[in-house]
Amino acid sequence: MSAMELSKRLRCAALKDRIMSAEEAALLIRDGETVAVSGFTPSGCPKAVPLALAEQVRSGARKLRLGLFSGASTGEELDTAWAEQDMIAFRLPYMTSKALRSAVNGGSPAGVAYTDQHLGMVAQNARYGFYGPIRTAIIEAAAITEEGNLIPTTALGCSQTWIDLAEQVIVELNLRQPAELEGFHDVFRLADPPARQPIPLTDAAERIGVPYLTCPLEKIAAVVISDLPEKPRALAPEDEVSKQIARNIVSFLKNEKAAGRLSADVCPLQSGVGSVANAVLLGLKDSDFEHLRFFSEVMQDGILDLIDAGKADMASATSLSLSEAGMERLLGNLEAYRGKLILRDSEISNHAEVIRRLGVIAMNTAVEADIYGNVNSSQMNGTHVYNGIGGSGDYARNSAVSIFMTNSVAKNGKISSIVPMVTHVDHCEHDVDVLVTEQGWADLRGLSPKQRAERIIENCAHPDYRPQLRAYFEDACAAARGAQTPHLLDRCFSFHQQLKKTGSMRLDTETDSQ
Repeated sequence: MSAMELSKRLRCAALKDRIMSAEEAALLIRDGETVAVSGFTPSGCPKAVPLALAEQVRSGARKLRLGLFSGASTGEELDTAWAEQDMIAFRLPYMTSKALRSAVNGGSPAGVAYTDQHLGMVAQNARYGFYGPIRTAIIEAAAITEEGNLIPTTALGCSQTWIDLAEQVIVELNLRQPAELEGFHDVFRLADPPARQPIPLTDAAERIGVPYLTCPLEKIAAVVISDLPEKPRALAPEDEVSKQIARNIVSFLKNEKAAGRLSADVCPLQSGVGSVANAVLLGLKDSDFEHLRFFSEVMQDGILDLIDAGKADMASATSLSLSEAGMERLLGNLEAYRGKLILRDSEISNHAEVIRRLGVIAMNTAVEADIYGNVNSSQMNGTHVYNGIGGSGDYARNSAVSIFMTNSVAKNGKISSIVPMVTHVDHCEHDVDVLVTEQGWADLRGLSPKQRAERIIENCAHPDYRPQLRAYFEDACAAARGAQTPHLLDRCFSFHQQLKKTGSMRLDTETDSQ
């Protein structure tokens, strides 16, 4: 890129003498410190400096063990590259990297302390000091304004909080990201309690902040010029099971509309990440719903399809969690989406106050669910973390309707995803309104535990496992002698022994609202 073209991206004259290579900037980071990075699933993450750090360790030039904070998961350049070099001592709040997952679950010689955290609480908890000090923030930007403000790229996450808390900031000015991203963001600083005022957001399409990140010029230690592309996660192709889950969710939403209750035509929708969640979005495209709005954590390809088809008016989130084809489609035609997409801080996109005020209809993915409506979305066999809870809890607890979806079986039908008792509870029965599988949907609102069990077994369990589940429930009721929530703990244990023989229940899908 020519000097003239660079000057259009780096418009702050005071920062031009702080340009340095990724290798030079990496030397500013010290062993034992905590590094906080921009980005969210894995859009908008820095790439050049993290890769330079990993190479310095791999080559033997340095030994580093670092804390790593982010908005959610990161890309291969961070979680994977650093885990492969055993560089991560402490990690929060969410991950999707197989290498890091292995390290967290015992595969790291030095060990990784992983904190699984509700994503909507990360920024505030960091400001409270619960996680300790942050020395360096690495923030990806598409441009730097005349005043030194940073134009974010394809995600916001916790970037503003990381900048505010860090001792020094390294800016990766990524010239591969289009300058036209300027104006898509809405950055809003929250005061912490007890000084907090109401968040003035009453419609998913409103803007309440500024379109840039602010950072004191004296805090910026380096500007690294990068042209590394995003490496989006691929979406698995739709299969008949995911399509049927989508049809069942649309059926439920139509039923709500017919009953005069909450409707997707009125209330904004939230959708988690993964192939099943994206199939639901595509199912909405073929439905009768019009003028859809989204107030979500991430935007997947399906939201672009809905906008292009004229079915969705706008979408608000904190990240563009698109496939490679979806990202190319968006970034190649940004002007067509301007005014229809807003990227907010994850503290706002996942805030309980706003989710409840807007009456969001939340749709998230489960690993397994039990017959009483408890959901596990983060653990395998109750012991090994998969990705984490992400933002699903932020939405499940505070939404107007909380929907969880899962295939009724896993491992080619060898394992039932509907079980007597989940091996780990992320979302208790009080936060799960509707459970959906390809078999059908169960509206659990207003039901007692025993009524929920009957409905889930009949509507959501796979026919191959219904006799087993019915027998368990009937025996538990007989033994419990009228107890509120009948269980036979020894039988629950034996039911899950199959999982140890066949391996983890669901290693082929991502979970959460992320």
